[in-house]
Amino acid sequence: MQITDTLFLVVVLIFSAVVHEVMHGVAADRLGDPTARYAGRLTLNPIPHLDPVGSIILPLMLAFSGSPFFFAWAKPVPYNPYNLRPGRFSEAIVAAAGPLSNLAIALLTGLITRFATLPAEVSAVLVLIIVVNVMLFLFNLIPIPPLDGSKILSALLPRSLAYEYDKLRFRLESSPFLGMGIVLVIILFFGTAFGNFVFSLASAIAGV
Repeated sequence: MQITDTLFLVVVLIFSAVVHEVMHGVAADRLGDPTARYAGRLTLNPIPHLDPVGSIILPLMLAFSGSPFFFAWAKPVPYNPYNLRPGRFSEAIVAAAGPLSNLAIALLTGLITRFATLPAEVSAVLVLIIVVNVMLFLFNLIPIPPLDGSKILSALLPRSLAYEYDKLRFRLESSPFLGMGIVLVIILFFGTAFGNFVFSLASAIAGV
């Protein structure tokens, strides 16, 4: 991968991760928690959202190493679940808003690639945007804390199972490096298969 391609990939990753985090904050704000708004995090300006490791160092390492998968994260948008509108699914809605924003970007970009006549270079850029956002959508649905999928799964499980799962979730959330370590181990074993699935789904969305 050429340096310019790599840098563009990282820019797309950062922008997509920022949109992801902003939508968490927007969902929380709509459900009664203004924490993100008061913290100045409901902005698409990337500066307040950048995490040195997750937004810059790791994406560059993965891109330059030719990794079959790549991901990034921005600083988590703060929210207070106790401020949310009462309801079993409130926290899950906040969690789902991030991945769904990435899916929306991928689908909207896919409409352009399918129905617009574009130069090959522009189409390639749009396909990359689709790939990145499909990857972020699927990656964040993994039901292991601190990823969004853990909160979504908790809301969908029967209450008895959710209670037991939440005990494990809270333990892992108190030690996020442990949860991410488990996720990274899974990716090491299934990264190629995950990457292939991401590219297959992205290609279907893009119509290529």
